[in-house]
Amino acid sequence: MDDFKKFMSQYGGMIIGIIVAIVLLLTRFYELIIAIILIVVCGYAGFYIQHNKDNVKDRLKNFIDRL
Repeated sequence: MDDFKKFMSQYGGMIIGIIVAIVLLLTRFYELIIAIILIVVCGYAGFYIQHNKDNVKDRLKNFIDRL
């Protein structure tokens, strides 16, 4: 019994993660999660660009000059 407790304390999180991943793949719920993440990232990028126009403009100009 001690071996099982030791095994579960070491690998319990990994087993739960695998089970959650399998459920997400089977239900295609991951597509919704990816869409939500994409919306949040794009919203943050727009917010950053809006509030740091000069920095973004300078970095973009330097990047284009390197090409």
